[in-house]
Amino acid sequence: MISGNSFLVSFALPALLLPLSAQNRVFGPGWVSRSEALARRGMVATSQPLATGAAVRILQEGGTAVDGAIAANAVLCLVEPTGCGLGGDLFALVWEGKAGRLHGLNGSGRSPRSLTAAKLRELCPGGIPPRGPLPVTVPGCVAGWCALHERFGRLPLKEVLAPAIEYAREGFPVTEVIARYWEINARYLRRYPGFAETFMPGKRAPRKGEVFRNPRLAATLEKIAAGGRKAFYEGEVAEKIGKYMKEMGGYLTRADLAAHRSEWVEPVSTVYRGFRVWELPPNGQGIAVLQMLNILEAYDIAAMGFGSPDYVHLLVEAKKLVYADRARWYGDMAFTEIPVARLIAKDYAAARRRRIDPKRAALQIPAGDPRLEEGDTIYLTVADREGTMVSLIQSNYRGMGSGMTPGDLGFVLQDRGELFDLRPGRPNSYAPGKRPFHTIIPAFVTRGGKPWLSFGVMGGAMQPQGQVQVLVNLIDFRMSLQQAADAPRVRHRGSPQPTGGTMEKGGLVLLERGFPAGLAPALTALGHRVETRVGGFGGCQAILRDPESGVYYGASEYRKDGCALGY
Repeated sequence: MISGNSFLVSFALPALLLPLSAQNRVFGPGWVSRSEALARRGMVATSQPLATGAAVRILQEGGTAVDGAIAANAVLCLVEPTGCGLGGDLFALVWEGKAGRLHGLNGSGRSPRSLTAAKLRELCPGGIPPRGPLPVTVPGCVAGWCALHERFGRLPLKEVLAPAIEYAREGFPVTEVIARYWEINARYLRRYPGFAETFMPGKRAPRKGEVFRNPRLAATLEKIAAGGRKAFYEGEVAEKIGKYMKEMGGYLTRADLAAHRSEWVEPVSTVYRGFRVWELPPNGQGIAVLQMLNILEAYDIAAMGFGSPDYVHLLVEAKKLVYADRARWYGDMAFTEIPVARLIAKDYAAARRRRIDPKRAALQIPAGDPRLEEGDTIYLTVADREGTMVSLIQSNYRGMGSGMTPGDLGFVLQDRGELFDLRPGRPNSYAPGKRPFHTIIPAFVTRGGKPWLSFGVMGGAMQPQGQVQVLVNLIDFRMSLQQAADAPRVRHRGSPQPTGGTMEKGGLVLLERGFPAGLAPALTALGHRVETRVGGFGGCQAILRDPESGVYYGASEYRKDGCALGY
């Protein structure tokens, strides 16, 4: 039997799957999908109720927030393989309650050491493919778990992984949003050996409410529970991955796995209206959030109002400026000197801000000189009674990843290598043993040196845009945590990427349903190309801590299957 708090029910209203009656409803900034969860001892917010329940169970058994986060992530690897898995990467921010300081972990993997840039360009004259063996990089997830657990865990890894192992063996009912994405992924990945055998019982993706089991994943998790990092990167699991990749014509080897280590890094920050916002430095895109906030801080956004043409125009124009820098400067800092301090400096933001025309959309944006859109992810956050808070994000990229499903291990390998730049001489240019540009970014906010908010927004290139909008909703528009997550969002698409490309005709502004009817024509009059869409605006989980009472507020937005729960 599945023990503990596995009775949770989700009240999510998935954006892509809303019934017609709900799709026609106006979800404005005052509308909320549910009440916030409130508790004092601990709080969990994830994108799937069983994962939330697993983390609460671990907290109640005496585990730390990190123990709970690992337990939740492991369950999500099973129940939401469309967004994460053992074959993917991990990033985390950990606020250590007793010490009162923030730690950062870069758990991303590196490219195969035997695959040279010249060989990759020869194999990929049209660009790195999204699937198959060539975009596969070392999976960093399990090493990330072990690094976090070694430093901040309390319960044995066997106990932490027990909920995921139980659900994998006994089965779980597939939830609505995940079932839809599972079906979409299966169309593209079913042709790769091992995928259908693992993820398509009855030769199709499981449907909403159907019970799915993954005994192969259960066996792999049991090996990790018993042997830790070595069991995955140096033992039988690594051997099977290396053998499979060789058979598929890939370059990832057992030696690449054995050489992998996670890296503890110093988070970087900026102050926005008295709130210090923390992100991890590149190879991720977290500093894009800091750059956008620096640009927006000079404007009286509260006076403009939520959903106003003035605010949305400034948001989009700031995004264009920052993403031009993102395309030019972000990459693996172990290979390239990246001017992070200048990119997130206030005076640099002031110089960039001067390029914004308040009355006209920019059609082209060059990158500045600071020296003078795809991917599914899970985000979760956990807080415990000692004040430790974990902000963790994990992904395979492009949903279920590359399609490479080795042996009988029960998971798909990621395709993050697609995000390398094949052009030489740039921060994100491909090299052997290098980490590619990453879209997944956990976030944390402090106020007066105390923890205030642990949150993230899933969704590829939407993540910095989404994080900025949630923060502006909270700080400028004074929304509640649940309102800030549920409120309709804007997404600008079409900026140049760290893999190359240019912005065409100013890109495209996508508006989620729920904005005032006059917003789209007002933006069009400013020169923006505008469309209204349902879906594709990310998904947010968040925990806010009241600095005076210590009460945790938890929120999980309606666009995903998940929920928040405290105890």
